[in-house]
Amino acid sequence: MSAKPAKIVGIISLIAGLVMLIAGAITWGIVSSQLKDERITVPGDAKPVLGMPVAGKKVNGPITAFGQAEIIKEHALRSSENKTYAELGAEQTRVRNKAKELGVEDLNSTDPAVVGKIEGDPELKALKEELDKWTAARTSNMNGAFLRTSLFSSVITYGVAALVMGLGLMNLLYGWAFLNLAKRAPVAARDNVVVDRDRDGVRDRDEA
Repeated sequence: MSAKPAKIVGIISLIAGLVMLIAGAITWGIVSSQLKDERITVPGDAKPVLGMPVAGKKVNGPITAFGQAEIIKEHALRSSENKTYAELGAEQTRVRNKAKELGVEDLNSTDPAVVGKIEGDPELKALKEELDKWTAARTSNMNGAFLRTSLFSSVITYGVAALVMGLGLMNLLYGWAFLNLAKRAPVAARDNVVVDRDRDGVRDRDEA
């Protein structure tokens, strides 16, 4: 059996493994550098991630990025009375519909007549304040969602980089194994020839 195919596969595996390992490491380094440049510090009330404390630490890796994303979510819900972005939108719609029943189409109107009507009606004024509250909370929640999405994108990128490096290491091992087999193949072939010759010699003696 020829050792050439095993040698070719081994070389290709080594090259592919090396490229994947380098590419994964570069990606990991770029993401870490970008996170460090943002100079984000995880708040002190952040919970541990996978048993590792992240409170007060700089965001420069997957663990701290995940911890920052989670505490952003917690703060956003706390400021919005545990309501999600969609639920806050429903609250805004409810307030607007109630205002329409009282004869005001737009609580944020700048029309002097509408403004005067709102200011002169305690119920409309309360609805205006409630709408402003839900609007501010929804804006804060939306900004938090954008930040969380960005951080989770970093965490996913870290995962992909780790996967690529792991596959690269496996390819390096495969390459080493194939090249090792390719080196052993000629030796095994020579051993088989010697064994065959010995068997032929014994058979000739037996026949004699």
